[in-house]
Order: sequence, then structure tokens, then C-alpha cells
Amino acid sequence: MLDSDWQRVVESPEAMVALGEEIGASLRPGELLALRGGLGAGKTHFTKGVVAGLGCEEMVTSPTFTLAHEYTGGRLPVFHFDFYRMETEDEVLRIGWDEYLDDNGIVVVEWADKFPELIPEHVVWLDFVVQNAARIVRVGE
Repeated sequence: MLDSDWQRVVESPEAMVALGEEIGASLRPGELLALRGGLGAGKTHFTKGVVAGLGCEEMVTSPTFTLAHEYTGGRLPVFHFDFYRMETEDEVLRIGWDEYLDDNGIVVVEWADKFPELIPEHVVWLDFVVQNAARIVRVGE
């Protein structure tokens, strides 16, 4: 999907959504995006774009307090997780993590690095780095 040296400098929230749309339009069933970056780095804006890029017009919000959101109105369903407030791997598994991975939709996980052992090998890690007023989004390892 993205080369290992891929990166973009993003200057605004609108540009972050546009980047997500571009990537979302190219996603295939079963792909997983693992997002890493601090608070305010643009992960949720990026996810808004991914959902829109898949043709879904639903309002995307951060799943920080609900832990997971499902968006099913597009070409593929999107399962949007946020591990930020989760305390244990067991908590992630209890919300049906394995079932979502088997569903052939798109899985997007914010704060995925909190439980890296739950992330399958067929993942694209994206790092969101705040640099002054801009954000750098790049493929991670």
C-alpha cells in the first residue's frame, strides 16, 4: 500500500482529512492501519478522511470514550478503535477485537502502540509527529 519511505507534511486539519481520503480510496478488504502519535497529532482527522475516502458520509468522532466505532455506509466497513483509555490486552479482546480483524473491513487503531502484541503482521504503521504548526505523517516500523 505505502512504501517504507513514504511520508507527508500536513499543514492543516483539512489537509489531514484530505490525506486520509486519498489513502482510504486505495484500501482493500482486511487492511489495518495502526496509528501512533500524541494527543492532537491528527489521528482522528486522518480517520475522518479514510472513512470519507471509502465513500461513507457518516460523522466520524474519536472513540476515546466508546473504545470503538463502526462506519458501514461506504465501499467497505471501517472499524475505528482507540486504545488510549484501555488498560489491558484482555479489555481489548473483550470488545471483540479478534472478530473485527476477521471481518474483512478496514481496521483503524489510534494508540495502537499501547498493545503492539495484538496488532497482526499485515499492518501499516503510521506515525503522526507534531512539528511546529505542521504534522508529519510517515510509515513506521
